[in-house]
Amino acid sequence: MKRKRFTEEQIIGVLKQSAQGQSTKEVCRQNGITPQTFYRWKAKFDGMDVSDARKLRALEQENAKLKRLVADQALDILVL
Repeated sequence: MKRKRFTEEQIIGVLKQSAQGQSTKEVCRQNGITPQTFYRWKAKFDGMDVSDARKLRALEQENAKLKRLVADQALDILVL
């Protein structure tokens, strides 16, 4: 099954639906996500605005890129 990527706006929207009083089960069913995904998003994005979530995702991508660079350099050093 193909993974669906949700944008920051969509994730924040799903969390706001739950905050408005809908049950978690209903919110998950309406948006086609599992409760596990919902709670993971809630732990990560709860209380954030869309701009904060975008900044977080950009920082995570930059961090992953830097980790790959360090790993490549460590391999080069090991080979030498």
